[in-house]
Amino acid sequence: MRIRISDPTLRDGQHAVAHQLSERHIRLYARAANAAGVPIVEVGHGNGLGASSLLIGKSRVSDRCMLLAAREELTSSRLGIHLIPGFATIERDVRPAIELGVDVFRVASHCSEADLTRRHIEFLRGEEKEVHGVLMMSHMAPVTVLVEEALKMQSYGAQAVIIMDSAGSYMPREVTDRIGELCGALSVPVGFHAHNNLGLAIANTVAAVEAGARLLDGTARGFGAGAGNTQLEVLIAVLHKLGYETGIELTGMLAASDLAEREFVHTLPFSKSMSIISGLTGVFSGYAKPVEQMSREYGVDPLEVFYELGRRRVIAGQEDLILEIVLDLAKRKGA
Repeated sequence: MRIRISDPTLRDGQHAVAHQLSERHIRLYARAANAAGVPIVEVGHGNGLGASSLLIGKSRVSDRCMLLAAREELTSSRLGIHLIPGFATIERDVRPAIELGVDVFRVASHCSEADLTRRHIEFLRGEEKEVHGVLMMSHMAPVTVLVEEALKMQSYGAQAVIIMDSAGSYMPREVTDRIGELCGALSVPVGFHAHNNLGLAIANTVAAVEAGARLLDGTARGFGAGAGNTQLEVLIAVLHKLGYETGIELTGMLAASDLAEREFVHTLPFSKSMSIISGLTGVFSGYAKPVEQMSREYGVDPLEVFYELGRRRVIAGQEDLILEIVLDLAKRKGA
């Protein structure tokens, strides 16, 4: 059975290096992934198209520069981007991305806010582009809500719906149940994007594919936010062993992963204390670095910050609350 892989090493991986991948990095990895036969290579700022900002991190190079560089190197692989309405506008960001030759657009929202994706999905389908809907932080909604929100995306024209375990908090059984319900309700393919906070990214991704998911995400060496994503070269080996076809040459993917580690992975991702607490509290994996930096600056325990973020059910895009919590903890500590 054929599984389609999307590789966000050059997008989600940006979180691991404060969005500082260079044009050279983009070209080197895109070329290697293309040679390995990776179907979709996702490129951009860690939070997607149009997200570069002082609040959540400035990209080293512009969206235009990244997409142009990747487009020139991806001769057979398709060029994909992640976009969140609010960060990415149709006129300023989406139209230029179409003109630059982006093939696959993944339009994302918080798991209970699919309504926000309607305008972008319908516009892109009107432009005859391939569009996937993405439900982020999917652990925060019961399966009935996920199904309702996924059906909305399908009705807007999404040709696939992907759920993200953005905090790396799922257990395999939870993945099986949710993917199974989604596959039963939707007429378009279902996908899964895992994070490795609790060390379960591969297990959860295998659970997803066995429950019916046909689109899977993974990154070279697991390069990504927090404890990283599903390690792509491991996933390919496991899928091939299980009898699934990916169209990716394993030796080529191993070479691409070696290149990524050598060129831009300064510290290989693993489940550090903060990543584990992030997974347990259900907090967005991308908050690990800003929490660590702000906590160090104000002399507070970063684990306490994560517990408070979890208590408040903070979601991706609410970075300003990190500082608010850090200052509150610092004030209490001083008192």
